Amino acid sequence: MTHTVEKIGGTSMSRVNELLDTLFLRDDPYGRIFVVSAFGGITNLLLEHKKTGEPGVYALFANNDSEHGWHDGLDRVAQAMKESHAGVLDHRADLRLADEFVHDRVHGVRNCLIDLQRLCSYSHFQLSEHLAQVRELLSGLGETHSAFVTNLLLQRNGLDARFVDLSGWRDEGDLSLDDRIAKAFEDIDPTVEMPIVTGYAQCAEGLMSRYDRGYSEVTFSRIAAQTGAREAIIHKEFHLSSADPKIVGADAVRKLGRTNYDVADQLSNMGMEAIHPKAAKTLRQSGVPLRVTNAFDPGDPGTLIDDQPADVAAVEMVTGLDIIALEVFEQDMVGVKGYDAAILDVLTRHKVRIVSKVSNANTITHYLDSSLKVMRRVESDISALYPAAKVTSRTLSLASVIGRDLNGLSALTRGLTAIAGAGLEALGATQGPRNVDVQFILERDDLEPAIRALHEALVPAPAADQAPKAALAAVA
Repeated sequence: MTHTVEKIGGTSMSRVNELLDTLFLRDDPYGRIFVVSAFGGITNLLLEHKKTGEPGVYALFANNDSEHGWHDGLDRVAQAMKESHAGVLDHRADLRLADEFVHDRVHGVRNCLIDLQRLCSYSHFQLSEHLAQVRELLSGLGETHSAFVTNLLLQRNGLDARFVDLSGWRDEGDLSLDDRIAKAFEDIDPTVEMPIVTGYAQCAEGLMSRYDRGYSEVTFSRIAAQTGAREAIIHKEFHLSSADPKIVGADAVRKLGRTNYDVADQLSNMGMEAIHPKAAKTLRQSGVPLRVTNAFDPGDPGTLIDDQPADVAAVEMVTGLDIIALEVFEQDMVGVKGYDAAILDVLTRHKVRIVSKVSNANTITHYLDSSLKVMRRVESDISALYPAAKVTSRTLSLASVIGRDLNGLSALTRGLTAIAGAGLEALGATQGPRNVDVQFILERDDLEPAIRALHEALVPAPAADQAPKAALAAVA
């Protein structure tokens, strides 16, 4: 219990050279294991853009719309990787090694995909059966590059850093995640060296198929649990604060300072993960506390996340996201079982994430995080199941007030009053008996003004010296 396991996110990785003095070159630099994400934007180029859906190499290869589409995509990845490491390395020898690394890995991936296409030109082999492995292969490329580059940077600056590649590159074994971690760390002593570990780990379970883009946090949490870390730390480019300072103002937000895994789960449900819920579960069950810090505010301890309840009831965060409301109305639904189960089967099949839901005698409404394109297919499938039902989708937004303990705060009533006072209308509102969150359904354009109104009404004003610090990187 003498070391920490620390993760650096993609946006921060793109400025990793700025973290040399504040994060790495300390008086006591060792006793820390670093798990790194790919440089900002690289995973989008490898897979598909997380927000816009613009196809990356994987999507181009899977769809095969153009004979050379995915080849061009790989070229763009190689160029972006070289630009990324050119922004953080300044020694010519290191730049040459990094360029050679990119060439070797990209060339290897290209040959692998060419061979797979050639194999699948025979009817005995179907490309669709191998796409999960292709996605895994491409995912690991970004993290191995950033870990290799970071290792070069740290060694150049006098640290005994070690590149730890969990990606399974040219590895004949097919290990479980725990076994791969155990094998990689069997001769590593973090008290005398600094492991720089890839956020992606190839394993028999398939990280991408199980956790998709949250795989690096799953790797991070399993390393922390398996090595008996004193603490798990995530370095972001901002503090966890009471709201987005770009929405409510940098002077208005408060740094959370301390919260628990319950709140972290609610944040994840709202699409603003402090940590992937599966990773949080691993840390919670292992008794490893999590700290989220601003990598560019080294003097601040950040926010501690553990399993402790709040000392006093308080609203800790106001946030929100755009949603689509899927409404299924069937006059004869009342008293009939099975409607909800069938709808859930359709949503599961189309991999649609449910944020919240409400129902009454003859209507079931799911609030979903999805695209309209996917929703059209969902509507079609549900209409086929229930021809007499009226199935509609509507773009809305959901604002959420979150805290470890909201008992006695009248957050629902005060929230509705604040929304009305801002000249807005809440189309719906819910609060569960556990009193950890309150949700307000609004028109999509009303989300940001509603967040401002709710934050002003429910979150105490920050101390005079806290607000600018809490929003330091988010405003930059």
